[in-house]
Amino acid sequence: MGRVVAIRAAPPLVAKLRSVLDAGRHDLEICGGDVEALRHVRERAVDVVITDEATSVDEDLALAAELQEVRPGVRVLLLAPVATHADVVDAMRAHAFACFASPFDYGEIASMAGTALLANGLSDGIQVVSGLEHWLTLRVSSHLLTAERLVRFMTELQSSLPSAERDLLIAAFREMLLNAMEHGAGFDPEKVIEVTAARTARAIVYHFRDPGAGFPRGQLKHTTTTNQPEAVLATAMHRAELGLRPGGFGMLIVRQIVDEVVHNERGNEVLLIKHLD
Repeated sequence: MGRVVAIRAAPPLVAKLRSVLDAGRHDLEICGGDVEALRHVRERAVDVVITDEATSVDEDLALAAELQEVRPGVRVLLLAPVATHADVVDAMRAHAFACFASPFDYGEIASMAGTALLANGLSDGIQVVSGLEHWLTLRVSSHLLTAERLVRFMTELQSSLPSAERDLLIAAFREMLLNAMEHGAGFDPEKVIEVTAARTARAIVYHFRDPGAGFPRGQLKHTTTTNQPEAVLATAMHRAELGLRPGGFGMLIVRQIVDEVVHNERGNEVLLIKHLD
């Protein structure tokens, strides 16, 4: 059983949290402010804290530092009216579990709180190497929970895009991140994926580098690049023979979303390029 503390949570968020947490028989406590939340954390074991959606990222990071000093290992979900690129990078550097800016998807926040409860004992897994607005480089442990956290941070970083376009681009980002973790690192949390998000005046570029041996591109039978029924069936059968998870259509989806997909010769690095004009 875990315990979640939410600060001045809006009724819709409380309803979503209760739906997610009651299924796992976790406790939910609603606090009236930061001081009360700190008191809760001092007095009893708390696994996850969700900040007040009306407070800024700077205020939330100050609170998170106090919470982690009192209760090392507590996971903090930051909710804020706005979150700039610098705010999101600061949140990653401060080991926040996730960051959400208005308008809020309360269902997604509740789901992330449930994910945070599963992360007990898991290392942070996200290291900021370069935090510039036009060049963000991260070293990321190969773990599904870390992937979901990174997808959330990257979603906030692309908040300037129209929501539909952003969602598609992040879907492509997520697919390639999971591919790198699965095929390049075997979902071994001791192994690291390097991810770079660069932005120019005309394009958004994602670069993924995994620690695997790579693949000769002509031998990638576990993926498909066409939606023809015979190709889909052949891919599904080959993945089953290899013991891989169902799927293999990621590259087909990704190629329909971005404008360019470029692999290195070894096959362990890939660029996704989305033109802005």
